Amino acid sequence: MNCNRKSDWWHVRQSSEAMHHGGVIAYPTEAVWGLGCDPFNLEAVSHLLKIKRRPMHKGLVLIAGEISQIDFLLDDLCPEDYAKVTASWPGPFTWVLPDKKDQIPKWIKGKHSSVAVRVSDHLLVKELTKSFGSFIVSTSANPSTYHPARDILKVKTYFGNNLSYVLPGELGGLSQPTQIRDLKSDRLVRA
Repeated sequence: MNCNRKSDWWHVRQSSEAMHHGGVIAYPTEAVWGLGCDPFNLEAVSHLLKIKRRPMHKGLVLIAGEISQIDFLLDDLCPEDYAKVTASWPGPFTWVLPDKKDQIPKWIKGKHSSVAVRVSDHLLVKELTKSFGSFIVSTSANPSTYHPARDILKVKTYFGNNLSYVLPGELGGLSQPTQIRDLKSDRLVRA
């Protein structure tokens, strides 16, 4: 999606509005389709977890379109950690960051005191978060134990009418979901 056509902008706006009204949407990301919603809306997150069949204690990833949308999570990092994280963004790299000031809801962090965050360089994600005015939830569009959706037909097969909107667009060039690395331990959580 190049966001040059009027219809592209319209779809981004519709997706954003759906999330502002508590809806769950599907949208393309770097490698697979994602499910998204307003991370501060417990009802929306609960619906997302229900249709994905994912327990809340596992936690969810947040995705932003620019670093400024999540800079409050970077405020307490030492200069070395800040440089390491921001050097990989925007890009297909998810970091598990400390939430020392407890600014992210428990229903996003699950049983963890930290939060997984990515700043994407996927144009559609950037435009979606810009239109929404903030970062959003990003989890693969599939029920637990199923393969992540790689096309819009699979998204619709998995979720039918349980989504408020499906944002049309193309996946990025990755063949695998993004890496997740824990900043504190430097452990690779997902390769």
